[in-house]
Amino acid sequence: MMSFLFDYGLFLAKALTVALCILLVVATAAAGKRRHGDDDDKMVIRSLNEHYEQQRERLNAELLDKKTLKAQHKAQKKAAKHEGEHHKPRIFVLDFDGDIEASVVEQLREQISAVIQVAGTEDRVLLRLESGGGLVHAYGLAASQLARLRARQIPLTVAVDKVGGYMMACIGNEIIAAPFAILGSIGVVGALPNFNELLKQHRIRYEEHTAGEHKRSLTVFGENSEADREQFRHELAVTHDLFKQHIHTYRPQLDIDALATGETWYGAQAVENRLIDTVGTSDDYILAHLHSHQLLQLEEKSKQRWYDRLKQRFLGNISARPLKARLR
Repeated sequence: MMSFLFDYGLFLAKALTVALCILLVVATAAAGKRRHGDDDDKMVIRSLNEHYEQQRERLNAELLDKKTLKAQHKAQKKAAKHEGEHHKPRIFVLDFDGDIEASVVEQLREQISAVIQVAGTEDRVLLRLESGGGLVHAYGLAASQLARLRARQIPLTVAVDKVGGYMMACIGNEIIAAPFAILGSIGVVGALPNFNELLKQHRIRYEEHTAGEHKRSLTVFGENSEADREQFRHELAVTHDLFKQHIHTYRPQLDIDALATGETWYGAQAVENRLIDTVGTSDDYILAHLHSHQLLQLEEKSKQRWYDRLKQRFLGNISARPLKARLR
């Protein structure tokens, strides 16, 4: 019975592997086709001033009597005429909803490239950040995109309403967070399963050959030595040090050694630790600048293709890369 179950399990594993390989090949080919001209992605610019004005008008139409509503419309037209004679600085509103691989970094880099080309000295950027962290190299690239704004003296405000990855958040000239938003977690975690004992039980030998003493530290199927584990921990420590140096570059006022423990803080606590500058929501920030600035939200509208849906359904957040470089 055990032999049958083992053989059946191997058959299922092989079938799943073949199916995933076919899916990846098809998805890669289709993605290549997309890159070579089938580009349905469009950057959409939405005026938040108009959005909130329409909200206000709908409510006023229901709540105010005709005389008061008419007087208000007259006052608004007069104010709009006066505002039209004066140029308003712009706030470009970007959204980053990050998964473990920071998949939307491509969208972010396009938006920031566009903003850099048109932003003036009085303009600024608001990034609404939502992320629980993920792979270091992926979020490192996302943080580098934000650093492009800082390098060009374009003020950046980062707003965290729920959960914000601090590798990106710390680059903001100003960081605001909702009272119960979660920030911090300045640490690195690494984890790998090991099936070596299971393979030995079934008399399966796994061989892995490398050139270079530290080409591979821990392995999934081979037998890990204490030296392998020590090298793995060393790599995590190096990554952690780089993470702390990165934060110190943009937030030198922090006691980074005291805060880089992997702990998290709510927004109300984070302001005491100077992880953020102000407690508040992105909505409050937008409303506070509604009359003084043009608020332009940049969005990417794209058609989700069948191979994207398949990839998301069957692969989810599975990555071929080891998780030794994951931020938490």
